[in-house]
Amino acid sequence: MKQDFIKFPLHVIVHPFDGFWDMKYEGKGKLRVAFAVLFLLVITIILQKQFAGFLVNFNDPRQLNSVSELIYIVLPFFLWCIANWSITTLMDGEGKLIEIMNATAYALIPLILIYLPMTFASRFMVQEETAFYYLLNTFATIWFIGLLFVGIMTVHQYTVAKTILTMFLTILVMLIIVFLGSLLFSMMQQIYEFIINVYREIIFRT
Repeated sequence: MKQDFIKFPLHVIVHPFDGFWDMKYEGKGKLRVAFAVLFLLVITIILQKQFAGFLVNFNDPRQLNSVSELIYIVLPFFLWCIANWSITTLMDGEGKLIEIMNATAYALIPLILIYLPMTFASRFMVQEETAFYYLLNTFATIWFIGLLFVGIMTVHQYTVAKTILTMFLTILVMLIIVFLGSLLFSMMQQIYEFIINVYREIIFRT
């Protein structure tokens, strides 16, 4: 249990090629760990936006909504996984949906490891020290992107060029899904309003 939640995830982010290989072919990646990482990231982002020092935090606490933060993190995660699985299925990818979810979630770990301590450290920073806050947060993001790249490449057994192409297409498909979802929601809302207006018209005339 300790190896599932601590040792192996740390091994993955330090030795990504070996780690993601073991995840795919040795079955060491666990979906429950992936969901735990996703949950911790949500908590981390909420804490960052609410408790980061005022020198680096430009959010209005009165407008913060934890439910919105949950949606903005969890929804893109699942959109990415589904879009990547859809694209790679058509491009001879070897990764299963669960493997994509595991690889994506494990790649998020640096964000938690760096964002969380930097959030609390930022409360004691002076103006000149905020550069370290932004530097380390940027490093965490680059680390995440690098891990995601290696994870997707290993899971699907792609070349570097094909991995870049599929990641680009994945983002494109995500945008298409969001657009179609928004269009469908708008149409359903208009149909609902039309039915309500017709119902009211009938009631008023009878």
